[in-house]
Amino acid sequence: MFPIRDHNPSERTPYVTYGLIAVNVAVYLLTYQAMTNPAQLGAFYYNWASVPRLVMDGGHAYTVFTSMFLHGGFWHLALNMLFLWIFGDNLEDAFGHIGFLLFYLASGMLAGFAHILSEPDSAVPMIGASGAIAGVMGGYLLLFPRARVDMIVVLFVFFKRFSVPAWVTLLFWFGVQLLNGTGASVAAGGVAYWAHIGGFVAGFVLTLPYWFVHRGPQYWRANHGLPPHPAPEIMERPSDIPAVRRRRR
Repeated sequence: MFPIRDHNPSERTPYVTYGLIAVNVAVYLLTYQAMTNPAQLGAFYYNWASVPRLVMDGGHAYTVFTSMFLHGGFWHLALNMLFLWIFGDNLEDAFGHIGFLLFYLASGMLAGFAHILSEPDSAVPMIGASGAIAGVMGGYLLLFPRARVDMIVVLFVFFKRFSVPAWVTLLFWFGVQLLNGTGASVAAGGVAYWAHIGGFVAGFVLTLPYWFVHRGPQYWRANHGLPPHPAPEIMERPSDIPAVRRRRR
């Protein structure tokens, strides 16, 4: 189950969101060749991925930043960029281009430190933009809790799409991270759950000043938790393919 779009249009072109997606894709393509060579990949991750043990030993602190732009595979990249594309434009609309870029980078680095503190002795490299994107989701929850989000459920060959308020989607996602993070390690599960948790909390907290400047709870009451501008009506056009009735013999 994952989101495919929200009903929350932005008023300005989200250049930073598009730019971040482009940078992540470009870095993935540039590092793709290294993924086919285990020795080359290990050396690359040693220099650019975030290894908690190395950071705690006083070196490689810069990798908390560089690791945000590395991905381990196509689906890792694709799903992260999908979440950034869905939720990023509205926060960029609220914070402005520079403000959103600083917010994104701060969320990602705080997410990285949360993971490092959760497993300070780990020698497993951490990569991915999901900590920063979790921060975007935390900020989105605070500002637009009732914006509609279209979800899709994939069960083998069956697909089901439905629309829910953003707070349902985001709190469900956060709850899954908490459940997994309290009993899993990145070495065992391959997922840095505490980076997700730390990023989400960081994004929520970093959005609080904007929320308070806009009169806090009055911001919600003014918009009822909905986007500040109306979402377009999305009409589902019926299929032009005629129905064929089955004939019984």
